[in-house]
Amino acid sequence: MRTPRPLTALLALAAMLMAGGPATAQSILRDAETEHYFRQIGDPLIKAAELDPRSVQMVLVGDSSINAFVTGGQNVFIHSGLILASDNANELEGVIAHELGHIAGGHNVRFGEGAGPATNISLLSLIAGAAAVAAGAGEAGMAILGMGTAAATGKFLAFNRDQESRADQAGARYLGAAGLSGKGSIDFFKKLQGQEYRLAIPQSNEYARTHPLSGTRIANLEAVYRASPYWEKKPDAAKTAQFQRIKGKLIGFIEEPQRVMRLYPDSDKSIPAHYARAYAWHRSAFVDLALAEADALLAKSPNDPYFLELKGQILLESGRTQDAIPVLRSAVANAPGEPLIMTLLGHALISSEDKALFAEAEPLLKTAIARDRENPFAWYQLGVIYDRNGDRPRAALAAAERFSLEGNALGASRNAQIAISGLPRGTPDWIRADDIALIAADELENTKKKRR
Repeated sequence: MRTPRPLTALLALAAMLMAGGPATAQSILRDAETEHYFRQIGDPLIKAAELDPRSVQMVLVGDSSINAFVTGGQNVFIHSGLILASDNANELEGVIAHELGHIAGGHNVRFGEGAGPATNISLLSLIAGAAAVAAGAGEAGMAILGMGTAAATGKFLAFNRDQESRADQAGARYLGAAGLSGKGSIDFFKKLQGQEYRLAIPQSNEYARTHPLSGTRIANLEAVYRASPYWEKKPDAAKTAQFQRIKGKLIGFIEEPQRVMRLYPDSDKSIPAHYARAYAWHRSAFVDLALAEADALLAKSPNDPYFLELKGQILLESGRTQDAIPVLRSAVANAPGEPLIMTLLGHALISSEDKALFAEAEPLLKTAIARDRENPFAWYQLGVIYDRNGDRPRAALAAAERFSLEGNALGASRNAQIAISGLPRGTPDWIRADDIALIAADELENTKKKRR
């Protein structure tokens, strides 16, 4: 995983804030291996939902709660806590199938169908309550306001529960169409039910809940899943092993090192254990121990691009840039389509301060950005190259792209204006700078209005 850089060997945690939605204050975790895995298990379900795999993105969110949600179009956000709570890939597939049910059902777009009537009830009760207060019946007016709020809330929650139930049923269809068992889905709902019991959530009244009770969902789904010819299908061994790798990596990146070592003691020589300990040692600045774990992984699979990425990142972030470059070159060669690994290599090449290597870094970063435009760290690195080459307008454009992704409208606006003034009018780069400037100007104006 990583922090504001490709989560190469360390779960490329590009800690950027999401613009709106339930995860506004949470960080997005970027990791080439994890994102590849999401595509691997998600694509069959996306196709079963008759959606375009190129349009659906699955994003890992750094949050310990057991949650997943959809927002911003066809984006599925999966909390790290959900990964840690899952025991196998089939449980995760069940969650993804459910979230795709929300997307295919247009539930984000149809939010107004539930919120609209609820809002109308609130407004009407407000008018009636205000009239009662104005007529001198203050207590009656306040009672009307209270009843209106309760009715609005109840109507909206009922609408939301109906959408959740529809997404459950859609998810069951997608799992069946993809030839997958629903056992993982049922097992995961049982975990949620266990949480409800521990939190003493009443199991007899759903009225005040946004989601149906887990027991209700299990009762509604289990018969559907058992009727599927895939109910007894065993989980794919390769996907299960890959899931454990992802989980071990995530635990090493997120959990306290002491806990990591308890979960994965030195006696555990599995790939997930080496992964977890490598991250934990690296985070604790024990470079030699982290490299020993990375080398243990490479001894098992010398050409695994993600093991190479891990070792390269440890070397790079430990100041051993020259040692990191050949390792990261091997990682890119073994995973030529992974933009996050390309970005890490580009960063290493730039960090070398060797101008001869800048020529290698520039096309690499341009390719990475062409495949993943939403990586602010890649834009930053490309901007460094432009700046070192004396191309100030394109350096400013790269900075504008980066600030725009990071939600810094003022920085995006200023740099876009510099780019506009220095680029040939009408060229693709000039048009892009103009677009960023217009979007940033709207954001700044909206911010001013909110402050008034």
